[in-house]
Parts: sequence; C-alpha cells; structure tokens
Amino acid sequence: MTAPDHPILLCHDCGAPHALPPVSPGHRAECHRCGAVLRHFRTGGLGQAVALAIASTILFVTANLFPILTFELEGRAQTATLLSGSVALWDGGYEVLGVLVFFVLFLAPLAQVLGTLYVVMPLAAGRTAAPGAAWTFRTVARLRRWAMAEVFLLGLIVAYVKLSDLAELEPGASLAALVAFILVQVWGEASLSPFEVWERIAPQTRVTQAAAADPERLTACHDCHQVVAGSDGACPRCGARLHHRKPNSLPRGWALISAATILYIPANLLPIMTVVYFGAGQPDTILSGVEALIAAEMWPVALLVFFASITVPVLKLIGLAYLLWTVQRGSPKRQRDRTRLYRLIEGVGRWSMVDIFMISLLAALVQLGAIATIHAEIGAVAFAAVVIITMLASESFDPRLIWDAPPRRAQRQDSSMIDAHD
Repeated sequence: MTAPDHPILLCHDCGAPHALPPVSPGHRAECHRCGAVLRHFRTGGLGQAVALAIASTILFVTANLFPILTFELEGRAQTATLLSGSVALWDGGYEVLGVLVFFVLFLAPLAQVLGTLYVVMPLAAGRTAAPGAAWTFRTVARLRRWAMAEVFLLGLIVAYVKLSDLAELEPGASLAALVAFILVQVWGEASLSPFEVWERIAPQTRVTQAAAADPERLTACHDCHQVVAGSDGACPRCGARLHHRKPNSLPRGWALISAATILYIPANLLPIMTVVYFGAGQPDTILSGVEALIAAEMWPVALLVFFASITVPVLKLIGLAYLLWTVQRGSPKRQRDRTRLYRLIEGVGRWSMVDIFMISLLAALVQLGAIATIHAEIGAVAFAAVVIITMLASESFDPRLIWDAPPRRAQRQDSSMIDAHD
C-alpha cells in the first residue's frame, strides 16, 4: 500500500512514478516497469561513508607522491608517477590529450572524493548541510563517470605487458596505493545512498504533495531526482535547470554519433604512437598493436585491447543509432530490452580509454634518448575524441523517450502511482 508520507520518485530511465517503500536495510527498490534501481537501502550509514572518503583521500595523495612504475633498459632508468603521462603528452605537443588525461585521472577523482567528504561529513555529524552542499553533490554525481582511476589501472597492466619483454619493470609504492584507492572508493560508493544525502539536504517530495498536482506535469530533476510540478525554472533543491525531457536529445545524439563515426576512421587508420628503438622507428595503429600482442602470444591482453578499443566503440555507435532510430519511429516494441541496452552502452564506453592511458604511460616511461623512445601520434587524438564523443552521446540520450509512445492501455496504467518493487 502507498502511504501518503512516502517519498515519490519518477524513474530516471522510463519516467514511471513510484512511492518508495519504507527503508529495508540491504534491499533495493526497483522500477516495476523497466527494472532500474531507484534506491539502494545501505547498511553502513553516513559515518562509514565519511570514514571511507577520508581513507580514499589519503590513499589518493599517497598514490601521487611516489613512482608508480620504473622502467630500466641498458643501464638507464625512467620512473613514472600518475601525472607523468599527462605531462609527457603535453611536452610531446598533444596538449589536449594531456589535459584530458589530467582531468579524468587526477582532477575528477580528487574532486569527487573531496566533494563527497565536504557534503557528507556535516550530515553524518547531525548538522545542517554545508553551504553550497547541493551544488557540490550535484557536481560529484556528474563527475562520477569521468573519474577513471580503475580504467587507468587496466591501461597500466597493458603497458606493463607490452614492455615486460623489452626491459626490466619494477612496480612502485604508488601502485599499491592506487589499487587500494580504487577498492576503497568502490566500497565508499557502495556504502553511500545518494537518496539519503539529498533527503538530508532537502526532503524528497511526498505522495500527498504530488497528488495535489497534475500527474502529467510532474517533472523529475535530472541531477537530484526531486519531483516538482512543471518543467520551468530551476530545481528547488539542487538548482539544476528543469526539463521534462533532455532538450534536443535526438538531434544532439545523431550529431554526436555522426561525428564519432567520422573520427573512428582516422582513429583506426592513423598511428596512435611511434616506438623508436636504437634509431629505428615503428609506428603503431590500434590494430597493429593488437597483432603485436597476438604475435607475442599475449592472448588475454590482445583480446582485452581489441574488445575495449575496437569492438566497444563500434557496438556503442551501432547501439546508439538503433536507440535513436527506434525512438524517432515511436516504436513501442521491446522497451525494457532497449532500456537495458542503453544502460549497457552508458556503462562500458569509458573503458575504451584504456589505449589512451597506455600511450600516456609508455610516453612517460620510455624516454631514453637514442636507446628507446615512445611518443604519441595524431591517431591517439582521434581515438580519444571518439571515446569522449560517444560518452557525451549516451549522456545526451534520454531513455525515457523509449517509453513515451507506449500502447494506450499501458499509458493509463502507468499514470497512477505504484509502489516500487523491493
């Protein structure tokens, strides 16, 4: 039964209204229509989230203080820190790539953990929200998909495998700190309920409040998921601009995937890096790098790179085009499956950054003058652009459009408030 004091949410993936059930630790509320997770009922509480955020901050600082990897060849050694890759790309004339790696590897993870700490610490102590807490937590949520420490770790493994036959490699103290940071950060995110944080900042709209408004005019904030009547102005809780649906979702999506498709061609045809070994230069494309790994019988790594760098971008472009096409046709078929496809596309796209992180590490480590040098090439810029543009395309797509043209009977059923599945 729906109680009048239960908070109401509109599903972020299909728009169906739900009255959230009472808190049930260890469970989660799912959308009855598309299966999206509406709320996790965490057991750790805000105090645990604060402790893990402090631990993440310490580990992240430690991971940046010491070398992460040391490369030694012919008696000469070169060390690399987390920031060495972005510096090497900048010094090599690829400033845009250097800034991108700095943002997703350093700035976004640091801002995410510090922002979480700033917002959650006062709430865990039972005090009112800190000044600007709503804007800060909104920014933290937006940065989450752009913080790629775990993707960098995968790129480091690929770089290690590529160099292991060429020279001696020694993991540095920062590698352990980085692994620990990733694990603690994942633990921290799993222990923190964004709904609880937003509820502490300003209460979620209740069923009785929503019932007084026209159901057709109810709008959910894209950032904090507050439910308001109307779609004009700013969200009263977090200040984000309100939209009933993401504006220009279809034309923007088509424009972005068209640009990514065009860039995908030079990204695969042009070299992404050049390896100079004792004066002999050898440019590498993405595919030739995979072939080299296969020739060295490094099958698992070759499959990983092929999947992340070639298969994922292609499937993501095809998948997004399919979603845009079916929405444009107003198709009511397989809506739940198409929503699952959207979630998959949104989740895997960032992992294609593996090659960019690998190149940044190799460019930082292998700078031994006439003995051996590795530097980035223009193909890496095109490939990075494909990854970022496809991520922006999936972010601009509004999955609720999939459900905007259902059969009449389903429309009438979904217009009433339904308790979320537990």
